[in-house]
Formats: sequence, C-alpha cells, structure tokens
Amino acid sequence: MLSPSLRPALKLPIVVIGAGQAGLSSAYHLKHLGLDPLKDFIVLDGAPEPGGAWQYRWPSLTLTTVNGVRDLPGLAFSDFASDTSIKASVAVPHYFAAYEEHFGLKVQRPAKVSVVCDRGERLRVESDIGIFSAQGIINATGTWEKPYIPAYPGAETFGRQQLHTKDYVTADAFAGKHVLVVGGGISAIQLLDEISQVTKTTWVTRTPPRFRQGPFDEEAGRKAVAMVEERVRAGLPPNAVVSVTGLPLTPAIVAMRERGALERQEMFAEITPDGVRWADGRTLAVDVILWCTGFRSALDHLAPLQIREDSGGIVMTGRLATQVAKDPRVHLVGYGPSASTIGANRAGGAAARELTDYLGLRA
Repeated sequence: MLSPSLRPALKLPIVVIGAGQAGLSSAYHLKHLGLDPLKDFIVLDGAPEPGGAWQYRWPSLTLTTVNGVRDLPGLAFSDFASDTSIKASVAVPHYFAAYEEHFGLKVQRPAKVSVVCDRGERLRVESDIGIFSAQGIINATGTWEKPYIPAYPGAETFGRQQLHTKDYVTADAFAGKHVLVVGGGISAIQLLDEISQVTKTTWVTRTPPRFRQGPFDEEAGRKAVAMVEERVRAGLPPNAVVSVTGLPLTPAIVAMRERGALERQEMFAEITPDGVRWADGRTLAVDVILWCTGFRSALDHLAPLQIREDSGGIVMTGRLATQVAKDPRVHLVGYGPSASTIGANRAGGAAARELTDYLGLRA
C-alpha cells in the first residue's frame, strides 16, 4: 500500500474547500465563468450532508427567530421557505441541496481536508477522499469547527457542566439549574432568552452590550464591512461582527429587558469549583457555564502555507479582501469582511474572478 506522501494526486486548476454559503457562491461563480465542475474545479465539503453549519443549529432556531438567511446567487431562498416555523437546520440545508443540484455543482462529501501544502507551482490538498494538486484554492471552511472558549484561571477545577454554543440543544435540558451565560453576541442573547424562560440565569459580558436603535440599513452595513476590511488588510485578526454592528433591539430583546433577563454583569476574574469569582471578591455558585463566546476561522489545515502574521491575523488583499497577500493562489471567503452571508456571496464572486484571472484560466 502506498503511503499518503506517495499516493498520486488528481491535478486540476482549482479546489474549493467548504460548501456553505461562501463555498457554494464561489462554485457558482466559477461555473458561471466557464469552468467545468470536477474537470476544472472541485468542491470538497467535510459535512455529511448539504447545509454547511446550518445543519447543526439548535432545534428552536426557526426561520422566524434566525438572524436572516440570504439568497445564494441565482436562486431565491424564499422559494424554499414559505413556512417560517420550520427549523433553520432543516430549511437551509434543503435549500443548499436544491442549489447544488440546480446548478450541477457536484460537491464531494464527506471530504474533510486535513492539510494544504506548498508544492512549488502547485498546492497539495489532502482530504478524506483523496489527494489533489491544484493551481489555486478558494477556502470557505467558515468557523463552526473552531468554537472559542477564553482561558480563565480555575476553569479546570469547575466540577459542574461547561458547554459552548455549538453544544446547545434545548433550554429544557437546564431546568432547575442556575445557568451562567457568557457572551454578548446575538447567539448569546437568543440562548439567554430561551433559557431564562425555564430556569434561573445570570448574564456576563466582557464589555457592556451595545444595542442598535433603528434599522441596519445598507449604509450601516457598508460601514461595518469597511471597518472589518481595514483590519484584515492590515493583517490583524478580524473582530467579532457584533462589535461593529451592535445588537438589534428586537421585540424579543425588549421583552427580555422588561422581565429582567438582560441585567448584565461584568466579566468574572476566575472560575471556582462551584462557580465564579469577581475581582472584588464577590462569588456566585452556578450549575452550568454556557460559553456563547463565538468561533474562530477554521484554518488549521492551511498552517503549512505560513500565511499568518505574528499578530495572528492574515494580510488580505484583492477587491474585497479575499486574496492572501503572502500567497495569491489562496483566497479566503467567509473570512473577515465576508463572514456575513451577504458578504460571502459578494466575496465568492470576487474570489472566483480574481483567482481565475491570476491563474490565466479566462480568456
């Protein structure tokens, strides 16, 4: 049997890694530019079914409560979402599956990419289903596989339950327990809302939450994207989206405020065996610590390319900041300013055009 290092690699111009919103958008635009799926590019997706991270969302997240699902290019989501009570984890994967079939994108799954290495003029992409030799890649692996829990003194001593947003299933699982919800993002608010209706909760955030009055219009969106783009073009790690956009003051949030569920406390200093302790000595006993502290970009498989700066960020270039400055053969979509579903669509188109131009694949 050949060792992985000696196995022959299938050569093709482009490999797209990931088939969530950003990956499917990129694949659509590659095909629209005249490239043939499986011949000129291949889409590898680590998930067992279509739907990206949406297929793993908690059951209570429906199309009514979700923070927006955007159309993929060329096919409207509304055609697949007439009933807003449907779970997002069902409706969005159904839409993605139909999208793949409609445009013949031929996504290969499950095909988790373990590593991407530089091989001179080409890039070696190793996955569950084989090895590929590509002239360039569009990476769209998102963040779901990289949950982030900040380090706090004493965390290892906590003798009760700790979990992350990624692990959440239902509020009923916490009935009769005191739940400490950590984090100030939209997911934290949504889960705090659900859990606080069935049991006792305490909410802590690192910085005071900033609630946004009025609609989040196109101009506000452009400003938010510009702020994140400025950071990644400078090689700095992108900030959390909510730090730029603020939290929408929805009717649900107003109701939470009225019943006292939004009484936020500052971040604790350490974790104790049965709870947490603040810097001033105050303590709180809790049964559960729920870390709604977000995710980081899932880019470990790109580590051999050495594209990160000492700051931990990646210098991005290109029209929409999708191209890696250190290696123009690599585009990151769903990273930085393209982390939103709207941004992912635009970034997919920009990455497809810029990469095919750079590789000389278009006339």
